[in-house]
Amino acid sequence: MTERGDVSVELADDFVATVEIHRPPDNFIDVAVVAALADAYQKLERDSACRAIVLCSEGKHFSAGVAFGSAPKAADSELRSGDFYREAVRLFAAAIPVVATVQGAAVGGGLGLALSADFRVASPDSRFWANFARLGFHHGFGMTVTLPALVGQQAALDLLYTGRRVPGEEAQSLGLCDRLVPAERIRVEARALAAEIAASAPLAVRSIRETLRGRLADRIRAATEREQAEQLRLMQSNDFREGVQAVSERRDPKFGGR
Repeated sequence: MTERGDVSVELADDFVATVEIHRPPDNFIDVAVVAALADAYQKLERDSACRAIVLCSEGKHFSAGVAFGSAPKAADSELRSGDFYREAVRLFAAAIPVVATVQGAAVGGGLGLALSADFRVASPDSRFWANFARLGFHHGFGMTVTLPALVGQQAALDLLYTGRRVPGEEAQSLGLCDRLVPAERIRVEARALAAEIAASAPLAVRSIRETLRGRLADRIRAATEREQAEQLRLMQSNDFREGVQAVSERRDPKFGGR
């Protein structure tokens, strides 16, 4: 096993690598975590012993996204620099198929991270939550591209406009997750799926994936440029400050449109 910061990598004999985030229980993400994930993907891409990746996280939740409430200045700085999304684009540019294990909640940027994978395995207790509008904020992590591709334009509008939580069974029906299993079997099933992918001819899998995804990384790059600009604009609004405060105080926000 190798580690970089809060991300570990373990490559098994069945050509499947486990890439794990270690920031329990909520696994908040920042540029350091996303960069470490991208570095891991790129290193594994050059290793002929790796044919599929299982993306997972330690703790109760897959990822609660960016820690706006506890570290707003750091989040603002990372968004302004552009580093966060530059590193995110690298995840989409990697050539190896990824299966994400979504236990607990995938919220905001955490949902964006889950959607960067080829497949998602979840349980009925899992929650998929594009909560951006409930924060007075614009969505990010390339979800302009990934969310409509999975659930369709109208369902994407529904999830982004309302910011509602989507439980595991609805997530599967919408296309947000590909396998729904009991919570204790999420990792087992994700690894089984990854191993099944790894058993196929690796050159063929990569070729098929490249054909189907097309210039996905370029589309994500263009999308995140717009997303970042709108996020920075809306972070200056009273609504965003109210949204973050409401989350920290565990109450419904009262937006004024300013």
